[in-house]
Amino acid sequence: MLVIGIAGGSGSGKTTVVKKIINSLPENTVSLISQDAYYKDQGHLSDEEKKNINFDHPESIEFQLLNKHLRQLKDGQSIEMPTYDYTTCSRGEETIHIEPRKVIIVEGILIFTDASLREQLDIKVFVSADSDDRLMRIMKRDVKERGRTYDDVLEHYSKYVKIGHREFIAPTKRFADIIIPEGGNNHVGIEILTSRIFKKLWDNN
Repeated sequence: MLVIGIAGGSGSGKTTVVKKIINSLPENTVSLISQDAYYKDQGHLSDEEKKNINFDHPESIEFQLLNKHLRQLKDGQSIEMPTYDYTTCSRGEETIHIEPRKVIIVEGILIFTDASLREQLDIKVFVSADSDDRLMRIMKRDVKERGRTYDDVLEHYSKYVKIGHREFIAPTKRFADIIIPEGGNNHVGIEILTSRIFKKLWDNN
C-alpha cells in the first residue's frame, strides 16, 4: 500500500490534481480520504457564530479520528468516513464507506500540520498557486457550493483564509517531497508524480 498526502492552500487546485492522479491509475486501485470530512461538528452554533468559524486553523480538524481511520486502512480494515455540510457547519448522519486499496490519497489544506499524520504518509505533495488564482477559485466554489455571498467570501478570506495560509499552510511546504506549482494546470508535474507512484507500486510488488 502507498499512502500519498496532497496539501496546499484553499483553491490551489488540489482536487484537480487528485482527480488526474486517480484517472491515470488502474480502476479501483485508489481510495480517497478528504480532510474536509473531519472538520469538527459546529452545528450547535448560531448562524452568526458559524460565520466566524476558522476552517483554516489546525484546531478545526479532528486529527485523532483521521489518524485512526488511516491506520485502520493501512491495517487492511475498511472505514466509515464522516461527511460534513458547510451550509450547516455540522457533520452529516451518513458516512462514506472506504475500502483499503493499493493507493490511499489523503487530501486537505492542513494535513501537513499534524506530525502524526505526516509520519503515516509515504509521499507528501504540496500544490502551489498564486494567491489571486486561489481567491478566484474560492469565490466560485463558496458561492456555488457553500451558500455564501461574494461579500461573505471576501470577508472570510481576509479574516481567516489569508492569515491561515500564511501562518499554518504555506510553512508546511517544507515537509513536501514534491511541489506542484500551478495546480491541475501543471501537466508535467502531475505526470512526474504519477510516474513515481507507478514506480513505488512496482517496487513494492
